[in-house]
Amino acid sequence: MSVQSVLFGNDAYEILRAAQAMANSVKWARSDGLVGAWTLLLGDCSAEPVLGADILEEIRAVVAAEAGELIYRVFGKNLGSAAGHNALAALSGAELILILNPDAIVAPDTVRSLTRAVTGSVGIAEARQIPIEHPKDFEVNTGNTSWASTACALTPRAAFDTIGGFDSDTFFLYCDDVDYSWRLRLAGYRVVFEPSARVFHDKRLTQTGDWPPTSAEVYYSAEAALFIAHKYSHPEIVEKLIAQFQNEGTDAVLKAVAAFHLKSKSGSLPAPLDAGHLVGQFIGDKYAVHRF
Repeated sequence: MSVQSVLFGNDAYEILRAAQAMANSVKWARSDGLVGAWTLLLGDCSAEPVLGADILEEIRAVVAAEAGELIYRVFGKNLGSAAGHNALAALSGAELILILNPDAIVAPDTVRSLTRAVTGSVGIAEARQIPIEHPKDFEVNTGNTSWASTACALTPRAAFDTIGGFDSDTFFLYCDDVDYSWRLRLAGYRVVFEPSARVFHDKRLTQTGDWPPTSAEVYYSAEAALFIAHKYSHPEIVEKLIAQFQNEGTDAVLKAVAAFHLKSKSGSLPAPLDAGHLVGQFIGDKYAVHRF
């Protein structure tokens, strides 16, 4: 198994903390014979490397204590989520790929639960995020869900290779996991939510319970919304979003509209999929029915 995280300006301590939790969770899975050799892959997209020699050695020792290997790659530029994970996946031939946010702390039995969930036709299994659980609906008996968040999710290498990994030509930061999940489903795989696999996703809220996005987050989410609506054959949603963003008039969303038009004029938009709307769900501004 390979565990891979894309870094961008993260605090070095939180990366060490995530590695410690992952090594402990791998220990549990190894004791049950569910995981053999494993590698922690860290791809650094920061302007300057976030991990110095001392903390790298700490992380390496934590991983080695559970018979794992650490690979740290400094990309020298911001590849984004999709391209970053594709680059990391190319560094390992592991049968299982565990995609993890660098600010996510897994529970001791998370790896064990996820590896047990990835059986048969399952193409990706997503862990339950705490304290802010993702509200996507799922079938209680099967775990089937619309898409899997890659804050913490396990996917078989065979499934990853079958659909060609993440669409890094289209998605930079957001919706790469939605698209990955939907292409898996189009290829006949199941996408499941595994609530027994728990991960603490360290999202910091304000005193009023808000999680205000940065201008970059607004831009990339708006851009991704346009691209995924186009890719999954909903031109009417594209038109609606463009009108909405133009009416809103902020720099971030207008920049997203310009990026979409630029790709359209250059002929570099992705070819539309799912013309029959078999997998793509557009429920308001969500990509699944939400439970709450």
